[in-house]
Amino acid sequence: MENPIRINVFKNGDHSKSCVLSLSKSSSFSELMETMACKLDISTVQIMYNKQGARVLDVDVLRDDDTVYVGSSLMELFAGCNGLARTRNQDFITLNIGGVHVTTTKDTLTKKEPGSMLATMFSQSEDNQWFSRVDQTGAYLIDRPAKYFLPILNYLRHGQLIIDESVNPAGVLEEAKFFGITSIQPRLEQLVQLNVKPTDYTPLTRHQISLSLMTTPSNCELRCQGLNFSGADLSKLDLRNINFKYANLSDTNLAGANLSHVNFERADLSNSCLDGANMMAVKLVCAQLEGASMKGCNFEDPSGSRANMEGANLKEVNLEGSHMAGVNLRVATLKNSNLRNCDLRGAILAGSNLENCDLSGCDLLDANLRGANLEGCAFAMMLSALHMSQTLKS
Repeated sequence: MENPIRINVFKNGDHSKSCVLSLSKSSSFSELMETMACKLDISTVQIMYNKQGARVLDVDVLRDDDTVYVGSSLMELFAGCNGLARTRNQDFITLNIGGVHVTTTKDTLTKKEPGSMLATMFSQSEDNQWFSRVDQTGAYLIDRPAKYFLPILNYLRHGQLIIDESVNPAGVLEEAKFFGITSIQPRLEQLVQLNVKPTDYTPLTRHQISLSLMTTPSNCELRCQGLNFSGADLSKLDLRNINFKYANLSDTNLAGANLSHVNFERADLSNSCLDGANMMAVKLVCAQLEGASMKGCNFEDPSGSRANMEGANLKEVNLEGSHMAGVNLRVATLKNSNLRNCDLRGAILAGSNLENCDLSGCDLLDANLRGANLEGCAFAMMLSALHMSQTLKS
């Protein structure tokens, strides 16, 4: 005798009316339908579907622990299934963004940026509920331009920022700020900067100067007088013989660059990084270098040409470990600068302001310190002794 099988039966997809039936394979299909109608307390069962959506027409296709959905008509069954779909998809919502309807999920709006305004508006938490107005279709009204909001919505969906060419990134940035989408704002700010139309005063880039370098022989003077390179990355480039007189190079990265015989007269190099740069015979007369980092620079030219930094502003500059033999620093300002372990043999420091400078470990052999201000200087571990004839002011 065959063992009966057990099937789970739901009425019209409604879990409130359900039962578990024991079914013998000898039962007819019509007998099964009558039994289901009786157990579920409905008038009749005319149609049956399994949970995969296929219609059941024979008892023999049923297996132990199968789940089926029944109804008195096809329309009634579909109505019940739609009810289940609505239950499963209850987190889908529709937004009316400036007249444009968009459907998304609450998870999309709340998971990636939990601290944003959108997350607050559609949070499940009773403490954070936002009672937004809806239009006649039930869509949530948000008075913002859809053109700029949609790139943000797509970002929340898949994590990629994609903006059509016709959309201004500045508009998308404003929407990101308005809704508190913080993770995307740095990237949008970069795009806004790239989208700004250049003017005569827009800083030049590494790419632009590289193109000029490739078409100019290294022994020829490239004329960059008065140009703006502020914030540019010019590290490790061969910039020999370039005229940067009066140029703006503040906050520029020149680390490891070859700056031999470059003219920086009265140029602004404040807060720039020149660590490890080759600065043989460089001209920095009256240049602005306050706050710059110049660690390990080489100013010594084997041919005997001397770097000229007369009258330069070198306040709070880090020159530690630089080779500066013979450098002209006459009347330069080096207040609070770090010159530890610098080679200053034969350097001209007459009339310079060295107040509170750290000269520990320096080699000042034959250096000219006449009239220099040495108040508060540190002279620990000097490689050569200072003679009274070297300095008259202390």
